[in-house]
Amino acid sequence: MAQDGRSLGQALLEAKLVSTAELGLALEKQKSGDPRRLGRILLDEGLLDEDGLAMALSVHLNLPFIDLKRHTVQADALRLVPEELARRHRLIPLDFVEGSLALVMEDPTDIQVLQEISALTGSTLYPTVGVGPDIQAAIGLYYKSNRAIEREVAEFAALPEALGAEAEGPAAEAVAQDPIVRAVDLLLEQAVRDRASDIHIEPDREAVQVRFRVDGVLHQALTLPKVSHSALLSRIKVLAGMNIAERRRPQDGQFATDVGGEETSFRVATSETTWGEMAVLRILGRSESILDLAHLGLHDDSLAIFRRMIQSPYGMVLVSGPTGSGKTTSLYAAVNQLDRAHLNVMTIEDPVEYNFPGIHQIQVNRAAEITFASGLRGIMRLDPDVVMVGEVRDGETAEAAVQAALTGHLVLSSIHANEAAGALYRLAHLGIERYLLVSAVIGVVAQRLARRVCTRCAQPAEPSAEEKEAYLAEMGEPLTSIQVGEGCTYCNHTGFQGRVGVFEVMPLTPSLRRMLTEGAGVGEVESEAVRAGMITMRRDAMMKVSAGITTPGEVMRNVYTLG
Repeated sequence: MAQDGRSLGQALLEAKLVSTAELGLALEKQKSGDPRRLGRILLDEGLLDEDGLAMALSVHLNLPFIDLKRHTVQADALRLVPEELARRHRLIPLDFVEGSLALVMEDPTDIQVLQEISALTGSTLYPTVGVGPDIQAAIGLYYKSNRAIEREVAEFAALPEALGAEAEGPAAEAVAQDPIVRAVDLLLEQAVRDRASDIHIEPDREAVQVRFRVDGVLHQALTLPKVSHSALLSRIKVLAGMNIAERRRPQDGQFATDVGGEETSFRVATSETTWGEMAVLRILGRSESILDLAHLGLHDDSLAIFRRMIQSPYGMVLVSGPTGSGKTTSLYAAVNQLDRAHLNVMTIEDPVEYNFPGIHQIQVNRAAEITFASGLRGIMRLDPDVVMVGEVRDGETAEAAVQAALTGHLVLSSIHANEAAGALYRLAHLGIERYLLVSAVIGVVAQRLARRVCTRCAQPAEPSAEEKEAYLAEMGEPLTSIQVGEGCTYCNHTGFQGRVGVFEVMPLTPSLRRMLTEGAGVGEVESEAVRAGMITMRRDAMMKVSAGITTPGEVMRNVYTLG
């Protein structure tokens, strides 16, 4: 904690947060024996507001200012500091990484408190500055949430003894259900608040591990007693409409529930493992997740081409990439650009991830014999202008989608392929004749996701020899410096915050159509597309490296390994 050489009073005066007279009044109170610290006196006397004190302390002590409205408190950190101590000293643990505990404090100059927490936790402390009321609100929110989950599970664990070892039947089941219902609700709320894309519930020999996937990386969230495992899985299965008695075979389901005042959808998959059933919940439709095309990360030239593609009155636009590469996000962003007031836009999805006003969405339901192919054929009888097909995954769906595109409809869909040119050959492998393919397809967008460098802790760094070599090979010029996140409380010490798309957009030009008809290979088609101006994913990724948006390591991991 390095002070800037001025007293706190001087810092407040220079920032014009208090007057000389107001500061003098507070100092006089201290001289007359008032035990309160200077900042607390100014606050209590109404001479200074909480925000002003926090910002002045941050500057005076050269410590980070943490806006708790924009940060997530980690469960592992909360466990280290009792709630009573946090409330008494107006602080909250923010994150715990490799023996280091970050604290948000109203008064980081209180050495006695820091010594107390250091002795209690055995951790190296990193104090930061926060606004007092925000800290109090965060204490109420986070301790309540995490302790509530653990309390509900503990209440459930005690029920067999309270009910009697032989208790069973509807009455006992109803009593046992309540705490688990509340625990699952709280767990879902915590995951959404933490910006998680997936919730993993994983049993091991002695406990149940709960992990959240944030920005593509799994983080530990909670450890629950093993006795809660069966009830947790049963509750989730009930919500998702799954068979609670079936534990050996994998199952899939989905449900929607209110989380934080907004309906949120979840897709559920379960499978038996050595220590019991594992469940993964994918968090789906929340309206704030729907991005504008311009915010996906497309290069300006690629964005303009993509916009022209989806403005076509008919034809097929494909978005390709592996699982988890953001294809659905791009499709929804494209749909979001359409003039829905004057077009009949329909979708067939598995599952419906976002509910769009003005769009007619159909859910795949195999039990009712509604597949992508049959659903698409049904849609064709309903006079659509634009159809979004969640995925072309078999020959029947591919044929129906191509026929729709050839008969005056704009079809948007995703397909599993590593690059834009490869998506065309994937269609051919599904049984689409090349002459039909070149007549139907307007263009292909291929993509990956890479983590964004945290803007709060980004620092220039020297790239490695391997990174320099890869950049030079792709861009034809040397890479002298990169941006790397050092790790801070804002990014949970990962150095990354959020993700950005990496794209290549390939419109089917006349020359490409001719080459495909004549039997050209993937490499030849890609080379011609590049000659015609296509920015490849590798080049797009390296452009984002040079702009400081992501790192060479992220590019090598997410783009080069799959190309």
